[in-house]
Amino acid sequence: MTKGPMIVGLVGATGLVGQTILKVLEERRFPLSGLKLWASSRSAGRRIKFKRKFYPVASVEQADFSGCGIVFFAGTEGEKGASWLYAQKAIAAGAVVIDNGSDFRMHPSVPLIVPEVNPEDVEKQRGLIANPNCSTIQMVAALGPIHKKYRVKRIVVSTYQAVSGAGRQGIIALEEQIQNSKFKIQNSPFSRQIAGNVIPQISDISELGYSGEEWKMVEETQKILHDKKIAVNATTVRVPVMTGHSESVYFETGSNCTVRDIEKLLIKAPGIVYDKKDFFTPAELKGSDLVYVSRLRPDPVKKNAFVMWVVADNLRKGAATNAVQIAELLLK
Repeated sequence: MTKGPMIVGLVGATGLVGQTILKVLEERRFPLSGLKLWASSRSAGRRIKFKRKFYPVASVEQADFSGCGIVFFAGTEGEKGASWLYAQKAIAAGAVVIDNGSDFRMHPSVPLIVPEVNPEDVEKQRGLIANPNCSTIQMVAALGPIHKKYRVKRIVVSTYQAVSGAGRQGIIALEEQIQNSKFKIQNSPFSRQIAGNVIPQISDISELGYSGEEWKMVEETQKILHDKKIAVNATTVRVPVMTGHSESVYFETGSNCTVRDIEKLLIKAPGIVYDKKDFFTPAELKGSDLVYVSRLRPDPVKKNAFVMWVVADNLRKGAATNAVQIAELLLK
């Protein structure tokens, strides 16, 4: 892969994450000499504006990855085996694939990266890098510096996740349910009404009683922090918010520390905004690439145990921005 301006490819260019990746590439002035866009056959023929120029969207089924230095995968429309098939074609053509889906995250030879936490893992890539789950990214970004110094040994997290995490159909479902109380659930990506409600299920629930989203947070956290001994218990909840995930994160450390010790780490941590006196909500943070931490407090009865509130834009830091930051690591 070249280190200077290169041709960048994007699979899933018409989806929410794909559109946000293009926006972030432009905002961060990523050095590219060309742009190739692909989506499903339904979107083929569309034209997308990027830096005052329009680019055609081709069908991913006929994708030609030759010449691309990096190819972002922002979704392959749920086709079984599609990510693997197209990723292998892109890698064979000489590109490095940065995949936003869940297909490769736990593959032992594929690095799973949050640039503020484990940037060194980019050196392990063999043509494929996985972007973590949105809820995992913001939590690990906040816990990373704490784990590095004081070793986090237990995490109990409850998430409050925006409907945009389910894609454009999630946003449409909430909008239509707000406007029409007779909106049919069958037309929604959610199993229950989402307007004026919360749904404690994101993806299928296993025999153990955990949803797929919850188990992702367990496995991905351990992989990113390189510590399989961290005990993670997650409850993931969909809430009627358009964009922005929030999390209540309880954690215990293996070494003695105080709230003030943790505050010092968070204040200096890259990509983190910490507020001691006030709290953050997703409504005021849309469009930000940072992770916001507030309401840090000690467990009143247990030593070296704390709770904090973590908020981030799930489409940006939780997906697109993190992927572009990984690409920037490759350039370095």
